[in-house]
Amino acid sequence: MSTLIKGTAILTLGMFLSKVLGVMYIIPFYGLVGEENIVLYQYAYIPYNLMLAVAISGAPLAFSKYVAKYNSLGDYETGRRLLRSGLLTMLITGFISFLALYSLADVLAKITIDPDDKIFTEQDVADVIRWVSFALIVVPFMSLWRGFFQGYNYMMPTAVSQLLEQIIRIIFLLAGAYVVINIFDGTPKTAIQFAVLSAAIGAIGGVLVLFYYWKKQKPEYDLLRANSIDSYDVRLRDMYKEILSYALPIVFLGVANPLFQFIDMLTFNMGMSRTDNAENTSLYLGILNLTAHKLVLIPVMLATGFSMALIPLITKYYTLNEHKSLTRTLDQSFQMIVFLTLPAVVGMTLLSDELYHIFYKNSEIGSEILAHYLPAAILFALFPVTASILQGINQQKWIVLNLMIGLLLKLSLNIPLIAIFETNGAIAATIIGYSGAIAMNIGVIMVTMQYRSSLVVRRLVFIVLMNAVMAAAVLLALAGLDLVIGMETKLQSIIRIIVVGGIGGAVYGYIALRTGLAQKLFGERLTKYTRKLGF
Repeated sequence: MSTLIKGTAILTLGMFLSKVLGVMYIIPFYGLVGEENIVLYQYAYIPYNLMLAVAISGAPLAFSKYVAKYNSLGDYETGRRLLRSGLLTMLITGFISFLALYSLADVLAKITIDPDDKIFTEQDVADVIRWVSFALIVVPFMSLWRGFFQGYNYMMPTAVSQLLEQIIRIIFLLAGAYVVINIFDGTPKTAIQFAVLSAAIGAIGGVLVLFYYWKKQKPEYDLLRANSIDSYDVRLRDMYKEILSYALPIVFLGVANPLFQFIDMLTFNMGMSRTDNAENTSLYLGILNLTAHKLVLIPVMLATGFSMALIPLITKYYTLNEHKSLTRTLDQSFQMIVFLTLPAVVGMTLLSDELYHIFYKNSEIGSEILAHYLPAAILFALFPVTASILQGINQQKWIVLNLMIGLLLKLSLNIPLIAIFETNGAIAATIIGYSGAIAMNIGVIMVTMQYRSSLVVRRLVFIVLMNAVMAAAVLLALAGLDLVIGMETKLQSIIRIIVVGGIGGAVYGYIALRTGLAQKLFGERLTKYTRKLGF
């Protein structure tokens, strides 16, 4: 079990830092290009993310599963053969995807932008799509290489390369936007076009990091390869057939969130046209799909780490028929994901006014949308974890079917709910769609593995009660702070978050440690430290 915790911890730390940077840069970027232009940045990234998923075809996670499978059987040669072929394949598919996205930019712009939009033209959207498309040449190659390391349960290269990729991307993005606007007197639209190119620059940095780790680990991998059992001598054609059986569901897993956002882009205008706030459509969509969405994804980063660490580990236990270890892994995974994600969502929801003020501006509309949207983060976290479990036990076909049903629910409900509840309607449709997909994923897991756990149910109920106590403490702290400090400046909002967040975290942590739940979830190492503290 320490393997899961260690792998998840490494990925989570890297992703947490990457996510923090991915939110922090929005503050200066938002100031540079302005509220009315920021949504143009997102118009580039939704079609890019969809095309990226097609280019990668689920290869990294499928590749890690494949390598872990044969490594567990003592055959290290098969994974190395696939690495050589896979990297070349990713270069080819990446370049083809770049050409496709670049060529289809005008068509995609026409689909995603409202013809009556008074801020952006179809050409504006097409230009940013073309600029971001260059990243497709590099990112698939980099992603598959990460999958190889993950197959060896070596998560450090993925975590470090993601972090460095993000740092390089942000430096290039902010510096480029600043130079365009303040030195060359360019427009914010031109600055955004230049900024989206940062995805390609950051990816090149990520590849260089992976090359460093490859040179460092290659002697060890070569030794394992030399001392491995006779290779199963799997033909490349059979390898790719098996990889594709893993990969197709991961394509849908990777595009789940962008597809839900893409449905909003296609239907939000139609739904809002039936309301009294039709003139605010671009503003609301920008908040929903970019500014609020960035903050909503912060609690979700843990699930990404879990899903990447779970697949090789579950595959190993499933391949070796170790049912007890597999069941314990599932029990701990469900508990840990809720234990860490739920308090983050509750705390951020109660502090949504302060959070939106710090990252963007003091906006009643923005903070309200953020507060209503944040509960969806729990579903965003649970879906990749449940889907990764299905992937690990060779039930990946259900990922596709369940997600398609969830998307159909979202598509069918979006316009009528938006027409009634405006932005809240889009959020409700997303929650309903994700809930349906997750419920079906869990149902398949329970039936396939005969998985039942009263322990998990009891623990989840207890975690909910812990969060209720924490929420009460946070509300009392906020009521007290309202008497002495307001929210007129960003500094005041920061102070409020530090004080209230500290109180909420202390209450939640104390309950978890005093009851022993944290020690049971995180193992002996935590127990060793808590004994010194008297818990």
